[in-house]
Amino acid sequence: MGYLSTDRQDCLSPAKVAATAASPHPSGEQRRSELEHNVLVATPVDNGRPLAPAKLRILEAATALFSQEGIRAVGVDRLIQQSSVTKATFYKHFGSKDRLIQHYVAAASAATLASLDEHIAAHDSPHARLMSLVDAVHADLRHDSFRGSLFVNAAAEFPDPRDPVRIIIASHHEAIAMRVTDLLTAIGHSMPGEAADQIMVAYVGALSWGYVGDPIGASVAFRRSVERVLDDQLLAA
Repeated sequence: MGYLSTDRQDCLSPAKVAATAASPHPSGEQRRSELEHNVLVATPVDNGRPLAPAKLRILEAATALFSQEGIRAVGVDRLIQQSSVTKATFYKHFGSKDRLIQHYVAAASAATLASLDEHIAAHDSPHARLMSLVDAVHADLRHDSFRGSLFVNAAAEFPDPRDPVRIIIASHHEAIAMRVTDLLTAIGHSMPGEAADQIMVAYVGALSWGYVGDPIGASVAFRRSVERVLDDQLLAA
């Protein structure tokens, strides 16, 4: 599915992101964090309307090039050439490469969170919903185009935690952690916040080890980590 790492480009289609971000967030989430709000307002949708064709082409070019070659390695001229727009058109829509990067990361986050909510809603029990995240990571790690976590990769290129890109990345992980916490609370875990931290560490680690090391081992280890969090709760009960 790619809905956690958002590393496959079929999940990063800006057209899909634009349509998703224009839709209301699923009901039932009453405590959306301020960080997640920052992600959503940065998402590249013009007041709920579809993106202009030229703007969409620029974002599509950025999605392909940034994910394949790295953000810093791709210059404005390359983006302009790849998207078949003029320099004036590029700056009209984004103003700067920095602003485009923010749109790119925010779009990836919006797609991830929307798909995450969709898959959570497809299951009835909180336990099944939580384990569906494990299945998604397993699917990501098996995909040929997987290159690790887009968000971790982007964070490595922006060392200042105050940078807008880093703020969006922090927002993204905070939003996922919030959902995991909610599921653990629904399961009845006595310390859902602490348990969610353990799962998030295992999740980010699985995406990293799955790329640089053993994807099968990473997938199995992540599943065991989540199951261990749940088993520990049963033993403590």
